[in-house]
Amino acid sequence: MDTLHSIALGFSVVSTPLNLFYCFLGVLIGTLIGVLPGIGTAGSVAILLPFTFGLPPVTAIILLAGIWYGAMYGGSTTSILVNIPGEASSVVTCIDGYQMAKQGRAGRALGISAIGSFIAGTFSVVLLMLTAPIVARYSVKFGPPELFSLIFLGLTMSAYLSSGSMIKSFIMVALGMILGTMGIDTVSGVQRFTFGMNELYEGVGLIPIVMGIFGVGEILINVEEIAEREVFNVRIKGLLPDLNDMKASFGPIMRGTFLGFFLGVLPATGTLIGTFVSYIVEKRLSKHPEKFGKGAIEGVAGPESANNSASSGTFVPLLTFGIPTTATMALILGALLIHGITPGPLLIQQHPDVFWGIIVSMYIGNVMLLVLNLPLIGLWVRLLKVPYRILFPLILFFCVLGVFSNQSSLMDINLMVIFGFVGYVARKTGFECAPLVFAYVLSPLWEESFRQSLLMSHGDLTMFFTRPVPAVLLFITFLFIASSIVFSRRRKRFLQQLGPADS
Repeated sequence: MDTLHSIALGFSVVSTPLNLFYCFLGVLIGTLIGVLPGIGTAGSVAILLPFTFGLPPVTAIILLAGIWYGAMYGGSTTSILVNIPGEASSVVTCIDGYQMAKQGRAGRALGISAIGSFIAGTFSVVLLMLTAPIVARYSVKFGPPELFSLIFLGLTMSAYLSSGSMIKSFIMVALGMILGTMGIDTVSGVQRFTFGMNELYEGVGLIPIVMGIFGVGEILINVEEIAEREVFNVRIKGLLPDLNDMKASFGPIMRGTFLGFFLGVLPATGTLIGTFVSYIVEKRLSKHPEKFGKGAIEGVAGPESANNSASSGTFVPLLTFGIPTTATMALILGALLIHGITPGPLLIQQHPDVFWGIIVSMYIGNVMLLVLNLPLIGLWVRLLKVPYRILFPLILFFCVLGVFSNQSSLMDINLMVIFGFVGYVARKTGFECAPLVFAYVLSPLWEESFRQSLLMSHGDLTMFFTRPVPAVLLFITFLFIASSIVFSRRRKRFLQQLGPADS
């Protein structure tokens, strides 16, 4: 009865005209972001973040969450029709989705993608509804040492799972921690990393950082790329898969749903890992693995389901522990904190309207996305033909407007430009920006939990190794660090054995 009462509360929150409108607006913007390559979910959430400050907290998060899982839907359209992933997590869909389009089966690929996404999105919300309260009840027992160890593990995994160099990822984590602790220390009153500048006494705000890195930085990267989009001009028909396609796709959809959700819950795995794992699993289980890469519908259904299911799974650690698993989740965490809501074990008790409103909005948003994706495929195809030279001035305008409207500060605009170049240089030199954002958002909480732990133990660091949960989490963390060092040394030795001519 408690669960039914909570769901009824969620429906009462979402069913207001204001929340329904922003739920629709969120999934619509998310679909657009997914369809148009080169913008990115994190960038769009960063751009819209300042415009949510005047909204009620639950309405703001419903909007941002809609953008997040809406982009997972829209990314498949670009992957199938243009062979360019609208979202990084849609890269696996390119493999078989584009081949299906070349064979004249674009409609079926788009149809099974939308249907699989809807089924996975709906089931994953049910899993979120069932697991999040249980995790929240357990996480109440987490004290400062446990929280410190969990954040340490999350930051390590964000670097460990990055596609680039581990050393570069840890450098970005360190830079994020410096930015997160910049300003006057609230305990000692000491200035940290301010360089004597009065404007930095309160630290660097989230908005200039994320808008610079994910807004201006992405613009600079995409402007210099001159790759043209080749969109199919044929009329897309047959959006509803036939019975054979549905039979072949049912298993991959269900497996992708559960794989994506539980991998999305893990720190720093996000939505990308689940799509790759789903594709590998389906290829291994298939009776005709040779069809994969040549237009197998299972290669679209499984990864797309995992993709959308993982987007719901990422909310479990965010809402129950306050730990983001992707850059976008870090921005949503920032939005919650800005609105005076601290996600964590007590969120359900202190803000049940926010918790259950977000979950129920995902039910309604998935229905809206199904309506948006199938009947409006023709519109999305036409939008794909819009040149980027028209899009990027509009994106830059909204970046400047959003940053300035936050505090009416020219300093924030200057910081946005600086971080824009930081993001651009980082991308060009192989540094990933997601670990920086993780560390920036989590470093204040990490530092606070570390200080509280030392107060509890009177400065005894062995407390982290004598309590069972911190000891296990720290052991896993050091295991990841050690394995990364071993693998990097083996790779260096292997390249040296190959010699300069072979490498």
